[in-house]
Amino acid sequence: MERISFDEYFMKMSELVSERATCLRRKVGAVIVKDKSVVSTGYNGPPRGCPSCDEKGGCLREKLKVPSGQRHELCRAAHAEANALAQAAKLGNSTEGATLYCTTFPCSLCVKLIINSGIKEIVYVDGYPDDLTTELVNESGHVKMRKIEMGADKTA
Repeated sequence: MERISFDEYFMKMSELVSERATCLRRKVGAVIVKDKSVVSTGYNGPPRGCPSCDEKGGCLREKLKVPSGQRHELCRAAHAEANALAQAAKLGNSTEGATLYCTTFPCSLCVKLIINSGIKEIVYVDGYPDDLTTELVNESGHVKMRKIEMGADKTA
């Protein structure tokens, strides 16, 4: 009997989580996993209780013509990775030594939080234009990044 790998299993979860995202530009999902168990999940959307861009009449970044990968602070949404970390903290779940599965390569703002949270590995599918992320991960000395292809990795 063939089964999907744990990488594909958790990445499919992050893809499902991304379906809750309210971002009009890019739907991203993240799942933090420790010892093959889910610690927390997150998707990109506004802070709890705040209206989404759709509810505010459109994307602020689109209105200001902000290119992808720049001026992350000009957005109503918190990124999926940051929301997953906040959810873990809210629930009192440690992320030390965990793996973060994310549908998209983390931005440099999120990777700073990821590094400081003790996450040891970031697994992603889609690329993202942020060279500072790679630089920070390499300099940290303890976080590994790995891009995977979905659908190709099956194990028994």
